Amino acid sequence: MKAVLNDWKLVLLACLTLGLAPYYPEPHILSKLRWVGSGAKGMLVRDLADLAVHGIPWLLLIRLVARSLFYSVFPKDLSGKA
Repeated sequence: MKAVLNDWKLVLLACLTLGLAPYYPEPHILSKLRWVGSGAKGMLVRDLADLAVHGIPWLLLIRLVARSLFYSVFPKDLSGKA
């Protein structure tokens, strides 16, 4: 499971498919985020669950980018010596 969450290709594919679907007339995640940004008036539990489903790929991508940047600044010591 850990390898799946750290696979750049899979996370990018999930962002471009599930993260943006349906694409027309605008990506679904954008309309949900706009709705939350305007106060989430009338938002139901199913709308929040829908936001979570479409948002999880983007959160995984943000996590991978942050992790990559962190390890580029603070590389792991692979020698085992402190």
